[in-house]
Amino acid sequence: MTHLTQVTVDFATVARQRLLDCYDWHQAVWKAFPGRDGESREFLTRLDKRRDSFRLLIVSPQQPVRPDWCAADPESWKTKPIPATYFTRSRYAFQLCANPTKKVSKERSDGSLTKNGRRVPLRKREELVEWIKRKGDQGGFTVDETTLRTFSRGREYFEKNGQPGLHSAVEFEGVLTVTNPADFHRTFTLGIGSAKAFGFGLLVIAPVS
Repeated sequence: MTHLTQVTVDFATVARQRLLDCYDWHQAVWKAFPGRDGESREFLTRLDKRRDSFRLLIVSPQQPVRPDWCAADPESWKTKPIPATYFTRSRYAFQLCANPTKKVSKERSDGSLTKNGRRVPLRKREELVEWIKRKGDQGGFTVDETTLRTFSRGREYFEKNGQPGLHSAVEFEGVLTVTNPADFHRTFTLGIGSAKAFGFGLLVIAPVS
């Protein structure tokens, strides 16, 4: 069973808990899944800053428990199972905050290219459109290009184990059509693209007629 959890966190709590970057939030979310030390991550997250708070979405196969850093009032923590019937529609409006990249090979001294190059962020509109279309082909859906909007959410710096890191956040919005329901459901639960441990890849969907 897939669960969706919405957490509302005020700015005072964020400051008190020192949730300074996406890795800090990742560590905080792990506290909602106690007893899983050493296990692989199975949840996805999305964080949005609002006028007076942050909204954190969590998609997970297990039902999370309210961590001690989250306020006890009912409006701050809402979790519910998503019925399987929710994924039987053919079209959905969607939002996706992703970290789209491409691999760039390095040139050796002899002029040949290395097999494994470094990853660089995609920035051009046409590159982003091709990226989300390719992910759709792999994930059981197609994107309606006439409704598709892409825009940068800026760079997100973080520190993990004393080492600095950087992600380039891009927002995708539009309407998608499901071509393979099983693959689409799998895509929803596993996420899209890289850096899923840092708040990227969660597909927010709402059925449309």
